[in-house]
Amino acid sequence: MRGATHATWAACAAVAVLAVTACGGGGGDGGSGGGAVLSSSWGDPQNPLEPANTNEVQGGKVLDMIFRGLKKYDPGTGEAKDMLAERIETSDSQNYTITVKDGWTFSNGEKVTARSFVDAWNYGASLKNNQRNAYFFAYIDGYDKVHPEDGGKQSADALSGLKVTGPRTFTVRLSQKFSTFPDTLGYPAFAPLPRAFFDDHAAWLKKPVGNGPYRVDNYTRGSQMSLRTWDKYPGPDKAVNGGVDLKVYTDNNTAYTDLLAGNLDLADDIPAAQLKNVGKDLGDRYINTPAGILQTLAFPYYDKNWNKPGSEKVRTGLSMAIDRKQITDTIFRKTRTPATDWTSPVLGADGGYKAGLCGKACAYDPGQAKKLIKEGGGLPGGQVKITYNADTGSHGQWVDAVCNSINNALGNDRACVGNPVGTFADFRNQITGKKMSGPFRAGWQMDYPLIQNFLQPLYYTNASSNDGKWSNEEFDGLVDRANGESDTAKAVQSFQRAEEVVRDNMAAIPLWYQNGSAGYSQRLSDVRLNPFSVPVYNEIKVS
Repeated sequence: MRGATHATWAACAAVAVLAVTACGGGGGDGGSGGGAVLSSSWGDPQNPLEPANTNEVQGGKVLDMIFRGLKKYDPGTGEAKDMLAERIETSDSQNYTITVKDGWTFSNGEKVTARSFVDAWNYGASLKNNQRNAYFFAYIDGYDKVHPEDGGKQSADALSGLKVTGPRTFTVRLSQKFSTFPDTLGYPAFAPLPRAFFDDHAAWLKKPVGNGPYRVDNYTRGSQMSLRTWDKYPGPDKAVNGGVDLKVYTDNNTAYTDLLAGNLDLADDIPAAQLKNVGKDLGDRYINTPAGILQTLAFPYYDKNWNKPGSEKVRTGLSMAIDRKQITDTIFRKTRTPATDWTSPVLGADGGYKAGLCGKACAYDPGQAKKLIKEGGGLPGGQVKITYNADTGSHGQWVDAVCNSINNALGNDRACVGNPVGTFADFRNQITGKKMSGPFRAGWQMDYPLIQNFLQPLYYTNASSNDGKWSNEEFDGLVDRANGESDTAKAVQSFQRAEEVVRDNMAAIPLWYQNGSAGYSQRLSDVRLNPFSVPVYNEIKVS
């Protein structure tokens, strides 16, 4: 979770954070459901938990628990299935009529209506609200008025393409045909919001109110967020436990140690250093399954050193200096697979995965790497620093290995060094603040298994997860063409041509496809990870 996009298919799985201070306790009609509570490892999200302001993984886990939208992505297949949508109808793939199911409420008792969605989408799109996922609404008519591309003053407060036509019905008019628009509507940016969000925004931020199977009970930043089962949740995917305590860890090794000691029930980030022991330690309570996750190195294109003629040769040379197979075999013990494109094998060929699309640019070739970097003018400043967050993901180990590989290829033991940042939240703040001066870690968790989700959110001009601010007119045009295709096969072909543009410019360096991994205590059963590598919390039973 990841990350988010600006188009209409959806994007990162990612998400935000709550207020810095602790929230109030529970109470009201949000009981514990009578079941036991489990504890799970977690990291503080970057932002408050506004659905349209979340484009990173840790907050995304919470939004998936406290919100339900028109669609929900199947925890087994990733397929977009109706949740609050009773019907989504169109005759031309551009004008849609949406009917919301009756009987749904928020956890404060307020009914979920068509207005709950329209108000939320208008809020998310508006420039004055500065929501990171605003671009998700870009294909709805009127976006240019509520969110001018040049950052100028907006001339409207509401999207002209949204109209409430009844208590449970609203219409959506897009600026172009987009046949897969309904598939995007399970992404949290499209979640409904209660009137309480608008009437007392500050209070809502301290204790978000949603319509999912869990409600926020309390949160102390740097320590723990407690979620409890909402007894009156009307959906078919009720929680079978009493709640989840998300415990903040700044070191995944500590989380693993707590798991073994019985102080934690679920760790969904197994440290690389423990992969040699995890089978013996946990037996069948260790999960290692394919997931739609790609690890890359991104670049700051707002820095002229990485955005000048010849810099694509330097980036391609760096890619060819990385021995992906050795790193995935030795550090990750084959729980990662060397990447040969910018998507994921979980998509399958029909979904857009094309093995080998990266070609020689992703093959280890020290001689050619050295040659290309020299032709491109050399490393900026004579050295690259790879920035990463040090609290999760065993990133320090693989960054050191990548740098060793680059240094060996270039015959210079200081050509590449790691640059750790203490926490994920601080790391993300530095990225969004455009403070990167060299390559940085940029993992991506898909939001659903479609090729668009791996490309548009990350590389389209001004996309919300385009952290490096890469921009290419040819790429943008191919993506626009793909989004307008009503034929899925033709859309995939157009996206693959766009991906070739990413390759030819080495917009980001693909490293490896990542499995989802987790371990759990003997108290738990029915534990699984969805295709996005996130625990399916509502299904977990606690003894």
